[in-house]
Amino acid sequence: MLVVHHLNNSRSQRVLWLLEELGVPYEIQHHQRDAKTMLAPPELRAIHPLGKSPVIVDGDVVLPETGAIVDWIVERYGNGRLVPAAGTAERSRWTYWLHYAEGSAMPPLLMKLVFSRLPANAPFLLRPVVNAIAARAQAGFVDPSLKLHFDYWEGELGKSEWFAGSEFSAADVMMSFPVEAAANRGDALNGRPRLKAFLEKVHARPAYRRALEKGGPYAYAD
Repeated sequence: MLVVHHLNNSRSQRVLWLLEELGVPYEIQHHQRDAKTMLAPPELRAIHPLGKSPVIVDGDVVLPETGAIVDWIVERYGNGRLVPAAGTAERSRWTYWLHYAEGSAMPPLLMKLVFSRLPANAPFLLRPVVNAIAARAQAGFVDPSLKLHFDYWEGELGKSEWFAGSEFSAADVMMSFPVEAAANRGDALNGRPRLKAFLEKVHARPAYRRALEKGGPYAYAD
């Protein structure tokens, strides 16, 4: 049976959700972040050398990276579900969003998280300097970059109900975490009604709720 190595408050919540949407049997191996550092526990390195989550084990296959995992699950278990037909415009959009979610959307969100935490983690006497540097980096680069992405998402959702077209797909599963993180860290929903509606529809899906019950507390679902 497929095993998901699941880390609390992480990208791996999407994998559980996708499996619930498809009705694929699976097992969960729960892992908890360090309460102080918020890093993944070292035992994940026994599963994969990078020690990151999500990782799935499916027979002899050990696969990290959410996008690769989603692609594997849809191809192996989807039977044509949650993916547009090959050769269509919707399929090209699906492929784009599948890769964009981690390749383009998450880096500025991660930078926002890092810069926001820098002052608190700096030595006491250096905090004013570090705070000034972090604030300048956020105001001059990170926040404008995030606004560009948030506006882009809002505009794309004006073209179709879901990111890849009129039908819900695995592309929306992939994009859920960037949008949730953006709402949590970057006030992305303010003045963007389509993004707000997207999250509301996502959070109302029965499979999403089932994944939450199995995965445990997940701060971004609030």
